Amino acid sequence: MTNISSFCLVFLTLHTILNPISALKSCEFPAIFNFGDSNSDTGGFVASFPPLNSPYGETYFQMPAGRFSDGRLIIDFVAKSLNLSFLSAYLDSLGTNFTVGANFATSASTITLPARIIPANNGFSPFFFLVQYNQFVQLKDRSQSIRKRGGVFAQLMPKEEYFQKALYTFDIGQNDLGAGFFGNMSVEEVNASVPNIVNTFLTNVKSIYNLGARSFWIHNTGPIGCLAYVLANFPSAEKDSAGCAKSYNEVAQYFNYELQETVLQLRKVFPSAAFTYVDVYSVKYSLFSEPKKYGFELPLVACCGYGGLYNYSSSAGCGATITVNGTQITVGSCDDPSVRVVWDGIHYTEAANKFIFNQISTGAFSDPPIPLKMACHRTGKQEELVKKEEEEEIVMGRGLPISWVKIDALSFSPTPSHGPVKEWS
Repeated sequence: MTNISSFCLVFLTLHTILNPISALKSCEFPAIFNFGDSNSDTGGFVASFPPLNSPYGETYFQMPAGRFSDGRLIIDFVAKSLNLSFLSAYLDSLGTNFTVGANFATSASTITLPARIIPANNGFSPFFFLVQYNQFVQLKDRSQSIRKRGGVFAQLMPKEEYFQKALYTFDIGQNDLGAGFFGNMSVEEVNASVPNIVNTFLTNVKSIYNLGARSFWIHNTGPIGCLAYVLANFPSAEKDSAGCAKSYNEVAQYFNYELQETVLQLRKVFPSAAFTYVDVYSVKYSLFSEPKKYGFELPLVACCGYGGLYNYSSSAGCGATITVNGTQITVGSCDDPSVRVVWDGIHYTEAANKFIFNQISTGAFSDPPIPLKMACHRTGKQEELVKKEEEEEIVMGRGLPISWVKIDALSFSPTPSHGPVKEWS
């Protein structure tokens, strides 16, 4: 019995040494503050512009619920996994509750200032990243004075300490690339715009850090060349083995490479914070390249749409009323959204969102490879930097601003090669 106990102790010790992440405690995030576009919008867009029609929301909510999907988004599954309620959209003034955070994301949002604003043709959301940041500033500043009123006001606003303890999530950038493609820019011109897009992202994230944020969960952008709205509008684009527009995906991969380099830079500048880069691109692409393996079918074809090879037309969007052969019809959904990847030609189904969440929440597609619930923890190199900074401050006898410290960049390719995608259950 003693030998067995000794063996178990040795095994656990070795496991902890070889896999230090297993020894980390869950972060117990009390709130989430999310910044993004329609991939994570839970009602911001429809609070400002015309509402969505049925069949949006049909799978989970049984009605349109401000989400560009048939049901829940990745951010909804993130909140659920952290035992938090769904995030209220900051722009929604009806029935909102910011106790567990807020969602600043709106559909059609960009990182950079858009050239065209809705309702202009091919316009984008006026609530681009800088505006979302300013909304966050307003919430942070005003929420505490509102809480002091007591009663129901104290129950609807986040506690002051939540702003430092919260998880800050980001899923934005796809529309910046789309703005270039649909603005008659060549692939080369869109590529040339990427450094400015990513630098703008960097500037805003730094500003959010300066307001107290310490745990960052940053999604890269997905394979835009696999989405029906790109495939239908650029039919002559060269296709890869999955049927996706090759050059458009290559631009997304370049954006992701630059984004990850930016995350590495943030770690250097702010070693006391935890920055997790999440490779949603690889998970999403697996749904297009190996759909049957994960229980999906017709990955390039929109579930809710009308017309053409991809069941998508910008003039006959999901839920719209159109006239076909003199008869008015409502553009409806496919028979079984649970086996489809793309919902309306631009966004993903709830089934796909759940699959994606199940993969990324484990840390298997993250840099560093840390699970969602442990995303408040810094990497070993970051810990070393913090310790070095603290020692320098002690020697100097005064508190100094965090210096720019050079560290070796973590090796991570633009198109990372991960292990096999976990089966969806």
